[in-house]
Formats: sequence, structure tokens, C-alpha cells
Amino acid sequence: MSLLNGASILITGGTGSFGKAFLREVLDNHNPRRVVVFSRDELKQYEVRNQFGNDPRLRWFIGDIRDERRLARALKDVDYVVHAAALKQVDTAEYNPFEFVKTNILGSQNVIEASIDAGVKKVVALSTDKASSPINLYGATKLTADKLFITGNHYAASYDTRFAVVRYGNVMGSRGSVIPFFRRLGEEGKPLPITDMTCTRFFITLPQAVQMVIDTFELMQGGELLVPRIPSMKVTDLAQAVVPGAEMVDVGLRPGEKLHEEMISPEEGRRAVIIEDGKYFIIQPDLATWGYKAPEGAVPVEPGFFFRSDSNDQWYTQQEIADIIEGGI
Repeated sequence: MSLLNGASILITGGTGSFGKAFLREVLDNHNPRRVVVFSRDELKQYEVRNQFGNDPRLRWFIGDIRDERRLARALKDVDYVVHAAALKQVDTAEYNPFEFVKTNILGSQNVIEASIDAGVKKVVALSTDKASSPINLYGATKLTADKLFITGNHYAASYDTRFAVVRYGNVMGSRGSVIPFFRRLGEEGKPLPITDMTCTRFFITLPQAVQMVIDTFELMQGGELLVPRIPSMKVTDLAQAVVPGAEMVDVGLRPGEKLHEEMISPEEGRRAVIIEDGKYFIIQPDLATWGYKAPEGAVPVEPGFFFRSDSNDQWYTQQEIADIIEGGI
């Protein structure tokens, strides 16, 4: 039986691409008692509420994670929290740094403190590959949030609440994905802009991301940072899979953008293990006063290990990318 069966769940940022996919999965297959959708955009809540046909298990809270009192109200009688709310655009962060700090860092602190006070059982926070060895402000705020959630277990050591983080790469089919952008340019007969012809990325589908969060709820003790062991892809292969034969133009890296993405740095690799028959890596906490132990069957990675998109041992082919897109990501 699913851990979420009969449970009360809250998802911050619940009207985004991940939130909608998560709602569909848990409502269809996990039978929660209720799901609280916590987000700040009234129009998006209205649109998503219509998509789900006013399912009686859903509750709709307008609120901002910057407001701890509103979070406290929304978290009453909640068992599990998915923290998906964040500001995410790399270039926007460089121009609006204070706003990203308020939402991604201070907002995360509010989620942690309000969850402990409300007696939430487990919290899973969504992270990004840009949090590993960050070179831009967005990545730096997400790395800080990651550390807040992991070390939040110290604050919760004498309480029942436990925190974990999932870190993955770009999500195919999400609202900010490059795929619809490439499609539109292809329909207009325009060349596709490529940041660099050698650029590589990690990509994950929305169903994979949702399943990873559900798996994390099932296996977490608190303090884990989970990373999926997934293939890399060349951005040029992605472009050609979306618009076969399209002209591609090298436009150069944008400020704060990496040529290759990283999900586990060499420093983090010293604490990494492989679990679930190679499905996930866990970056274990440095110091775990709440009693964390490596999961049974965990296998340490080799010395000097790091996980970067250009040195990965698994790669999507152009045809595999096309098949995933055709399958309706």
C-alpha cells in the first residue's frame, strides 16, 4: 500500500508543471485523503482547478512561501509536504537577486520551520543540477536551500518531522522547457539557437520526476539528497529530435550558464552511495545528529566520483529523444 494512501499532502508551487503532474499521479493512484495546493497565482489555481474537475480531495490555498503565518495555516493536519515553489530563471535571477533570495532561501526556511511546528511527518524539497558547484545566483540560492533542508533535520531532531531533497536536471515537457521553443521556431522556419554546439545537459521526464519524489517519501529517513542516475544528451541531438533537419546557430553561453551541467560535485561524491539497483545516488549528510544511517544495500561510489553531463557513461540517442517526445512527455 502506498505511504500516501489516506494521507494529507501539501505541495508548494502546486500549479506549476511538476505540481500538475504530481497531482494527477497521487489522485489517480495513491488515494490521499486531501491534497493542499499552495501557490500565489489566483489565475493558475483557477485554471488547474478546472483541469481537475473540482476533485473534492483538493484544497486551494492562495499564499506565498515568504509568509510563514500563511504557511502555518495551510499546514494544519498535513502529513507530507512537497516543496516545489521557487523562482527559477537564471537570467532573471541575475537582475533580481534580492527577490530570489527572499523566495528560494527565506521561503525555504519558512517551509522548514512551519513544517516542524505543524508536526508534518516528511518533507521533500525539489532542487536542480544548477545547485551543484553553482556559478549563477539561482544555483547559489538553490544550493543554500538544499543545505537548509538537509540541516533542518538538526532542528527537527527531537520532533517527528524529517527532510530530504531531490536534485535532477532539466525537465522535458515542463513550462520552461526548450522543446516548445524549438517547436515554435521550427514551425516558423527559423534556425534553432544553440548555446554551444558541444553543450550537454541532463534531462528527465515529468513522470520520472514525480516518481522520484514518491520514491523518496517511501525510503527517506531524513537527510538524503537524491540524484537520479539518468542519461545525458547533446543539446544538438535534442534540437534535431524536435525539428529534424533544422538549421542550428551557435549563439554562445548566456551569463551564468554552464557548458555542461553537474549533479554531483567531486566533493559531494565523497559522500555518495548508489541505491535501488543503481536507480538513484544518495549524497549522504556530513553530520547527522538525528541518527541517519546509510540505507541497506547502499553501495559507495568509486573514489574521485562526480556526475557531470559530459562525462556520463549513459547517453540518449537522437532517436531515443524523438521517441520520448513523441510519447507525449
